[in-house]
Amino acid sequence: MTFLSEIEFWQGPAVLAIAALLDFLIGDPWGWIHPVQVMGWVILRYVAWALAWCKSPMSQRVAGVGLTILLMVGSGVVGWGLIALGRSLHPVLGLLVAVGMLASCFAGRSLRRAATEVLTPLANGDLAATRQALGQYVGRDTENLSEPEILRAVLETVTENATDGVMAPLFWAIAGSFTPIGAAPVALAYKAASTLDSMVGYKEAPYTYIGWFSARFEDGLTWLPCRLTVLTIGLLSGRPLKVWRVCRRDAPQDPSPNAGWSECAYAAALGVQVGGTNVYRGVVKHKPLLGDAERVITPMVIQEAMGLTRWAFLMWVAIALLLLPMIGQDLRS
Repeated sequence: MTFLSEIEFWQGPAVLAIAALLDFLIGDPWGWIHPVQVMGWVILRYVAWALAWCKSPMSQRVAGVGLTILLMVGSGVVGWGLIALGRSLHPVLGLLVAVGMLASCFAGRSLRRAATEVLTPLANGDLAATRQALGQYVGRDTENLSEPEILRAVLETVTENATDGVMAPLFWAIAGSFTPIGAAPVALAYKAASTLDSMVGYKEAPYTYIGWFSARFEDGLTWLPCRLTVLTIGLLSGRPLKVWRVCRRDAPQDPSPNAGWSECAYAAALGVQVGGTNVYRGVVKHKPLLGDAERVITPMVIQEAMGLTRWAFLMWVAIALLLLPMIGQDLRS
């Protein structure tokens, strides 16, 4: 085997390993154009056009299907094309392009940074600054939140996004690594679905119909990695049976087929309870209680939750790095 073909073979394992390391050490560099920003730009303009021309619920649903297909396929194709262009110039360049794109799909360090931005002023007793910082990351009204409510909001945010922001992109990246498409394009396609869900996946107007398909499609894509995350968190906590039992008891009460399971897994593993009353734009909404209140939520509990995510991420990467060379060797033999 030549040196260049050896590089191409190791691109699958190398892309995963280096991208995971980059996200852990650096995260998303400030000031750089992020793929999600480009996706958001496309979504905003497409939705503005669709809402202006599509007046009936059915036409908006059709436009929503088109938006989902356009953004997911387009993101994957553009990612694949840029990697192919880099590889045509030099295999190492293709590797670097793939690493950069894949690292942008992981939000592990971004979640830790967001939690730190909220917890730091809270530790200094500055509730006003804490509420303001929290308001950048959650949809609920934060102006009047007490310290326990702030801590609950932070924990719910880092545990819900642990699945769709960290573990699910990793799952689809690993799945893509076993195909000729590659890890980065598949992860980018999932990231497009996740971005759609966060921007237009609402039941409220004006996204009721145009966001219907993307929300349900993202639910389907996240279903399996979410359940695998629950199992992984249970194993890492040392009490997998309890975590699974509590999740089966409480998680189905949440209207989201995935967010409730993700939050509940962490709550059960950490011995805390999440959910309760929140206020969104002045409207009071009640979320089901998940987990048992064996402990109160503290900054240390939030750190433990982020630690569980970090170990789960590393576990999946390690398993993938073991399997990829073995399968690659079988394919070459």
